[in-house]
Amino acid sequence: MSKIYLEDVKIYAYHGVLPEENSIGTYYILNAELHTDLWKAAESDDLNDTISYADINDILHQEMKIKSKLLEHVAGRIISKIHERFPQIDYIKLTITKTAPPMQGEMKGASIELEKGFKPEL
Repeated sequence: MSKIYLEDVKIYAYHGVLPEENSIGTYYILNAELHTDLWKAAESDDLNDTISYADINDILHQEMKIKSKLLEHVAGRIISKIHERFPQIDYIKLTITKTAPPMQGEMKGASIELEKGFKPEL
């Protein structure tokens, strides 16, 4: 099993149910875990034999630009886009943390996590 991680990707975006969340915005922290076979790249040292984490990062940034009420919706879109672009990925886990949720009390953030496995094509 081989894995690619993007850790603590910080993106400013405008998601939420409340109108002020869509106009003021806040920082979000994204963590992605991708399972795929990396052994060909380990042998070849060729970017074409792996998944570019720069491309994954671009997908995260592009999808975070699209306003949504629910982080679950954003995460679902990101997972779908990643798998559409890289069908060789077997499993994706994505965590999105809203760093300043509009709730009482002091907290580091509020997070959702979605994970999805993909069956290999036969």
